[in-house]
Amino acid sequence: MLYDWIKAGHVISLIAWMAGMLYLPRLFVYHASLPPGSEAQSATFKVMERRLLKAIMNPALIATWLFGVALAWMSGFYASPWLQAKFALVLAMTGIHGWLARMVKDFAADRNTRGHRFYRVLNEVPTLLMIGIVILAIVKPGF
Repeated sequence: MLYDWIKAGHVISLIAWMAGMLYLPRLFVYHASLPPGSEAQSATFKVMERRLLKAIMNPALIATWLFGVALAWMSGFYASPWLQAKFALVLAMTGIHGWLARMVKDFAADRNTRGHRFYRVLNEVPTLLMIGIVILAIVKPGF
């Protein structure tokens, strides 16, 4: 019974984390597209980006990791090749999360040097990682 509750927590926190991972780069697209002199709009985006990161993404990341490690330990799958591959993709997702957090700081300090096209491409990276993670978790392919 406890295992099912931990799995539910993992899925819930993962959904929240991925919502942020998909939405934050989209905010960057709009923020980077602002014309010069849009201080009020820029300030609004800065608040949205900071709140998304601090109130949703960071707690969801931590919860996803805690629940995931508990599931791996409780299930005994931690030595399975599919879970090790999934772990590598989750590490990559965590790295992207850290990079996005750095970009929030850059936008907040008006140090962004990238255009909206960069963020449009970046917006696809979490999606691709998520597809790989979900396939590994559900299909559990043998290597």
